[in-house]
Amino acid sequence: MVRIENISKNLGEFFLKDTSLDVADGDYLMILGPTGAGKTILLETIAGIYPPDKGKVYLNGRDITRLPPRQRNIGMVYQDYMLFPHLNVEKNIRYGLRSKKISKEETAQKVDELANLLGVSHLLHRYPGTLSGGEQQRIAIARALIMGPEVLLLDEPLSALDSETRTKLREELRRIHSFTHTTMIHVTHSFDEAFLLGSQMAIMNNGEIVQVGEPSEVFRKPNCKFVAEFLGVTNVFRGESVINNGLAYINVNELKVASATTRDGQVYASIRPEDILISLGPIESSARNSFQGEIQDISDAGTIVRITVDVGVPLVAAITRRSLLDMGLKQGMEVFLTFKAVDVHVF
Repeated sequence: MVRIENISKNLGEFFLKDTSLDVADGDYLMILGPTGAGKTILLETIAGIYPPDKGKVYLNGRDITRLPPRQRNIGMVYQDYMLFPHLNVEKNIRYGLRSKKISKEETAQKVDELANLLGVSHLLHRYPGTLSGGEQQRIAIARALIMGPEVLLLDEPLSALDSETRTKLREELRRIHSFTHTTMIHVTHSFDEAFLLGSQMAIMNNGEIVQVGEPSEVFRKPNCKFVAEFLGVTNVFRGESVINNGLAYINVNELKVASATTRDGQVYASIRPEDILISLGPIESSARNSFQGEIQDISDAGTIVRITVDVGVPLVAAITRRSLLDMGLKQGMEVFLTFKAVDVHVF
């Protein structure tokens, strides 16, 4: 387990403030946040590149706060590969083993195993300058894994790659994690990566970890306005909540929105666009929320279309392009929006 306790570090433009985090053995933790949130400095503090100004870092119960990077048994892979241009692929992969008392036979076996795992056996004689970006990143991952790290840190490892290569390497990372069960902490700006790779997800802002949980839980139940807006919930409103018969009724601009999350007083409410059903007329449903309004805007992004409807407040619903065409929706039309109380998250 990786445990970070009240870590603070000030590098001027980049900083951490009283950051705490637990990462269980074998987890694949995705860290997301805006630029400057402190994501990379958090990884580099775990790796030992920067000593914290205060706080502790533990690895499997050991206090490693003041240990140099080479004594932590933590691997790190950056966005820009950082391979040695004068060494071929084989020598790049086995470079770190020079400091370990391992025979040539065992070294060769480890290189072969990782080269096979990452599909780069045919590249062992090549030099980094002759490789594609995806190939270079595979070599960088192999070089980190050959050391048998207890934790592998990945700082936006896919962001410099083209879309097709990024998709392939994302699948590779998932397969590697499944095979090795190495604890991984991965910084990304991609929500797709977070969902496809992460068993856990942390959101950072202004040097702090704001929310941690399973990706689906964080996306569906943000714990504050920042997380909701950062994750693109779109429909975030503030209002007065009153509990009645086991439900909360939130008054937003005279619109009463029912929520299964019962909390009194001033609250924020969020509804994901994909949880809102749009129809040309009222529908029979057990859903507690149904409102009539006028279409203000239609944003067509290809397969998904976002419809903004004024029901007293602007609500955004997400539908397929097929549904848009079938209903003949146009700006200025009157429509109905329906959504369940359980889909209204309150914080």
